[in-house]
Amino acid sequence: MTDNTAVLLTVEGVIATVTLNRPEALNAFNQDSYRCLMSAAQTIKETPEIRAVIMTGAGERAFSAGMDLKMIAGGGSGSALMGNFRDGFDRLFGLKSIFTMYEELSVPVIAAINGHCLGAAFELSLCCDIRICAEQAMFALPEMPLGVIPDLGSTQRLPRIIGPAYAKELIITGRRINAQEALRINLVNHVYPKDQLIPEAKKLAEEMAKLNPRHVAGAKRAVNMSLSTPLDWGLRLETDICIGAGSGQSFSAEAQKFIKNK
Repeated sequence: MTDNTAVLLTVEGVIATVTLNRPEALNAFNQDSYRCLMSAAQTIKETPEIRAVIMTGAGERAFSAGMDLKMIAGGGSGSALMGNFRDGFDRLFGLKSIFTMYEELSVPVIAAINGHCLGAAFELSLCCDIRICAEQAMFALPEMPLGVIPDLGSTQRLPRIIGPAYAKELIITGRRINAQEALRINLVNHVYPKDQLIPEAKKLAEEMAKLNPRHVAGAKRAVNMSLSTPLDWGLRLETDICIGAGSGQSFSAEAQKFIKNK
């Protein structure tokens, strides 16, 4: 039976909140979670009134425990999940593309990590523009000790955020780090007491939402491109993006050709 509440999308004014909503399972991802995440991202994309997004987890204990391993071990719908999404390149890349939808939104996405953030959930948080967390948050990519290479983007995004050495350590060992360690290695921007996490996320979202949305979208796109673009091309693209954000002009033909070939 389909669960349309596995992820909740709520909108207050110009700020949307995406809530991973399976607290009885530490918000672990099942088939419905991925489907609802995709639907929420598409709705945000198609709603120009939304200026910022907060992503968090329901309950007190977890942002999300990642993939629902109990369902997989039990041979029930979890097995179907593995078959649907992790059987072959196209299916796995399709699952990965759901996370990328949040990275590519034109509005800023703030991950408010309120507890355990493990595996696939860790990888989802890497697609957010800014990560803040509660003092009791815990992070890990536990796949390698379980005999699986992390496969939802962390081998590519995590080195770009914290550097390759720390990324290799976390990915290969699968060890857990607490909020203060996450702050030290720049995985998160800020750490707050639990009761201040969502208010601080809203405060940051409201600050960003007041800005010109074209400028915000342009700045976000320029920074994202910097992670995979040589400096000389990045400077050209920055110029095109800035001109386009201010005047409504599109990219130059040269820039469009480069983007198409990326």
